[in-house]
Formats: sequence, structure tokens, C-alpha cells
Amino acid sequence: MDADQIAVVGIGADGWDGLPESARRLVTGADVLFGSSRQLALVPSGGERVSWPSPLLPALPGLLEAHRGKAICVLASGDPMFFGIGSTLARLVGPERLHVVPHPSSISLACARLGWPLDEVEVVSAVGRPVNAVFHHGRRVMVLSADGNTPVEVAKLLTENGFGASTLTVLEHIGGSGERKISSTAAEWHEKCAALNVIAVECVGPKLSAVPGLPDDAFDHDGQLTKREVRAVTLAMLAPVPGELLWDVGAGAGSIAIEWSRAHPSCRAIAIEKHPERADRITANAKKLGVPSIRVVLGEVPDALPEEQPDAVFIGGGVTTPGVVERCYDKLKPQGRLVANAVTVESEAVLARWHAELGGELVRLAVSRGAPIGGFTGWRAMMPVTIWVATKGESP
Repeated sequence: MDADQIAVVGIGADGWDGLPESARRLVTGADVLFGSSRQLALVPSGGERVSWPSPLLPALPGLLEAHRGKAICVLASGDPMFFGIGSTLARLVGPERLHVVPHPSSISLACARLGWPLDEVEVVSAVGRPVNAVFHHGRRVMVLSADGNTPVEVAKLLTENGFGASTLTVLEHIGGSGERKISSTAAEWHEKCAALNVIAVECVGPKLSAVPGLPDDAFDHDGQLTKREVRAVTLAMLAPVPGELLWDVGAGAGSIAIEWSRAHPSCRAIAIEKHPERADRITANAKKLGVPSIRVVLGEVPDALPEEQPDAVFIGGGVTTPGVVERCYDKLKPQGRLVANAVTVESEAVLARWHAELGGELVRLAVSRGAPIGGFTGWRAMMPVTIWVATKGESP
């Protein structure tokens, strides 16, 4: 290793016995050894030992600087680059400064125990964050637990969302001498587990589409909801891309923000809503539909608009409020998409004016749904919706 490099060694529940000789040399040769108290207790004494403080992230740069010039070794759980400290260090100091020695992750070990193909499993982390998972009937999900309470929380979430028949298998201390496996349905789960555990879920529940256009009754709402057909077209125009951020302005029930976030686990959304009861409803809908990390901002636009630049903006309410369209368009990142919907003559006029000034595309969407008429079926027309979509930086 170069003098300025940081060794990052993955370690499992089997501790020192499970480390290859190359990893052992890095641990014993370090002047300073970083890790959790549990990890530090797994290796022989030697060098200065520093247990991670809480919270870790704000303290990490100072800890590394305080020991600059020394041979540093960081202990990590399993694979350091899989939801681990290795990824954080790579962002902080650069990957070129790291010498990473991975250990099989708890997910790899759990799949091996259960005979699950690793490439067919969705992995979710509950460490330092809510369980942000879209459950689909027939799919398998692995959850990295934060502590012994996580299995109970996951079981409750599954049951509340109609997935109570799902099988939960919790593997404690996997790879160690105290390894134990417990299984039950989510609805019947009550047991608190060891702090070191991973959860395997075989999902059994309602079948909800993975693409935009969920049924209207999938959302709790008071009528302020972008209807299914319009929502599907609106999301297509917003064009969710992994890792991008959406502002949902005048969010109502939060359906656009929720379907954007369901498009990919890394898609983020901020819902801005002025009515407290609707803001609470957005939070509940987001949790029910598997994207609880949606941020809800309560307030009037344009003053309540966030500072973080979005990649896309949807204006479902407030398009006639002075300053809203201007502020949203100005805050967009270059090549960002702005989509606004209008159902009134006044809001249509606003969109027509902005279309003339900024260009883009105008679409008028008229939807009719079949409805009973006596003993027959007829068409019941919904209010037509005018949609304006513009890309920042494109010429009118």
C-alpha cells in the first residue's frame, strides 16, 4: 500500500477466523484501526483503536485528518462497497486512496442459505433511513436491518399495505457461530431479533403495476387527484430518470410525486402542498405505496418552493398564481423538464402565454370512461386537461 492509502477491510460475523491472510496483515499493520465497537472486538489488539462516533458522517473528515500520515485501516461489515463505509470514503477522499478487501456481504450469505439467485433479488437498506421499498407480488426482497426492531417494522409495513401473507425469514448473526433462522408470515410476526440480522421477504399481496398509471383508488384523496389516464401521460412527459429530483407543485394527494419515485429507487421527489390535511395524506400515500422518503413541504407557492434544483417540475396546482411558473422554470437544471396541467379557461390561458414565450408542446387530453346508463353502458366524459411541457434551454 502507498503511504497515503486507507485500507478498508470487510469483516463478517465469523470475525478474525474468516479473514484471509492479506486482510489480517492490513489490520495488524495499521497504526490506527477504525470501526464499530463490535467490529473492533472481533480482531486481535494492536495499534490505536478508534470506535466510530454517532453521528458518523459529520465527524469522519476530522477523524481522518487527525490521523493523517499514519497507516489507517477501516473495518467494515461484509462488502465495504455494498451499502457500506467504503462507498462513503470513496466519495470523501476519492477511490484512488482506498485499498478495499471485501468479505462476502450478508446479502450474499443470506441468498446462499436460502438458495435464492442473488441477481433476482431486490436489496433495500433500513440503516439510517426508512424502508424505501416497492413491494411486488411474487418478488423477493432482502432488507438490511438497522437493529433488532427492523423485522417488526418491516412486518408491520407489509401487513398495513396488504402484504400480510408474505413470508419473512430473518437470519441472525449470519456467518457466525450464533447463526439462527426464523420464519413467519408478516401478519403473524411479533418476535424481536438480534441486532445483527438480515430480512428475506417473499412478497404475497396485491398486484400493482410497476409503470405509471396506478388505479385512482390506490390513493387516499379528497378529489384533488390527477386521474389515472392523465397521470400516465403526465409522467411520460416528465420522463423519470434514475437519480433525478422532481418538484410536485400543488401536489394534492401526491400521486405524481409517488409515481415518479416508484419509477426507480434512486428517483427523488419533493411535494409542495398548502393544505395541512392534504400534506398529511401525501405522507400516508407515499408510505403505503412504498416510497416513504418523499419530502413534503407545507406552504404557499412560490414562497414555499425549495432551494434544491430539480431535474423536473410538475405544476398541478397554482399555475395562475403570480411567480410560480417563472420560479419553477428558473430553478430547473439545464435541459430540465417542466410539465403543467390546466383544467380551467384561466389556467389554459396562462399555459398558452408561456408556450408562446418559452416554446415546448401543448397537448389537450380528453378522456371518457364507460358508465352505466340504465341497463346499458355509455360514455361519461371527464374534464379535458391541457398539458404544457417545456425543456429548459430549448428554443421556442
